[in-house]
Amino acid sequence: MGFLNGRITYVRYRVVGESPLPFGEEILEKVRQNALGQHGGPDPVDGVAVGWAGGDHVLDLTFDFAKNVINDALHLAIRIDTNKVPGSLLRAYTKIELDALAAQNASGKPTKAQRQEAKEAGRIRAEGEAADGRFHKMAQYPVLWDGRTNVLYVGATSASVIERLQTLFRETFGRTLEPITAGSLAYALAESRGQERLVEDFGPASFLGEGSHASIAWAEDDASSRDFWGNEFLLWLWHTLQQNGDTIALPDGSDVTVMLAKTLTLDCPRGETGRDCLTNEGPTRLPEAFKALQAGKLPRKTGLIMVRHGVEYELTLQAETLAVSGANLPKVEGVSGHEALESRIDSLRDLVETLDLLYDAYGRRRTGPEWSGDLTRIRRWLTAA
Repeated sequence: MGFLNGRITYVRYRVVGESPLPFGEEILEKVRQNALGQHGGPDPVDGVAVGWAGGDHVLDLTFDFAKNVINDALHLAIRIDTNKVPGSLLRAYTKIELDALAAQNASGKPTKAQRQEAKEAGRIRAEGEAADGRFHKMAQYPVLWDGRTNVLYVGATSASVIERLQTLFRETFGRTLEPITAGSLAYALAESRGQERLVEDFGPASFLGEGSHASIAWAEDDASSRDFWGNEFLLWLWHTLQQNGDTIALPDGSDVTVMLAKTLTLDCPRGETGRDCLTNEGPTRLPEAFKALQAGKLPRKTGLIMVRHGVEYELTLQAETLAVSGANLPKVEGVSGHEALESRIDSLRDLVETLDLLYDAYGRRRTGPEWSGDLTRIRRWLTAA
């Protein structure tokens, strides 16, 4: 059931409006009214039908308070069904019809009217075959609405899936979704400290000297975006772990032990020298990883192992979106049934809290008086032989 077992992948969205708690039957009734098959027929343009599903499996269209509302969280799935003739098949049928019509002409070439006739005949033949469901595909993506934080977790990263989810969520609950990215989270955390203006004022850090990262290719579409803070966060984290040890103090007074592990992706912010994808138990220890940093590349994704309060989390973190993939949550011993599901959601909350506190530790230094010294030390580190 999506977020309730196995490894977790998610992107986060802030739900605009007041907390939905307590979740009640009226919420489930709204879901039922917008379930797959109730929300409306397939889109006549692309043959796609969208609606809510129960989350147990792809055919589950049942909604029950005991099943779908767990520990102040609403667990569902968005199901997307497509019934679309493959373009290659439609072209093949059209060509067959066209060749047959052209053979009737002395020239052997089709007329304009015959081309249109062949196109229509090919479409009718293909749609006739589609009617028996042979091209019908079903997919579902888990969704978890945490009522305590008013945050929506979505187990998908595809832009088309997210766009359909945003529409369905708005039509069901009358609320909009705002993505939680490295930039938007930096603003939110700084605002809680009265420092949001500093986030806006700080452009890309020049880790290799003035002007070295004056532009970030993947952030140029939005001048106000600070999503590149996610790239800088991973670089700062890399430097901190290598130079100061693997334990980092967090703003709430706790600490976390961190290791960059298994995977590392670096990219050229100028869009010139390409991307490096490294796989190793300790990818930052590879010589080519450090050389990529020295060449001006920035981290875009890395594997993380974190231990806080004696609990270990393993995941892969995408820098700009703060999307998490393959997160392995700890198993709670001695619990089962509904209690195990509640513990699972608490573990997800603890993981997110740990990541946000770690990111906030960087944000506080980035906007504080320590940053000048940090930047100098990182520059020295990068220019070391």
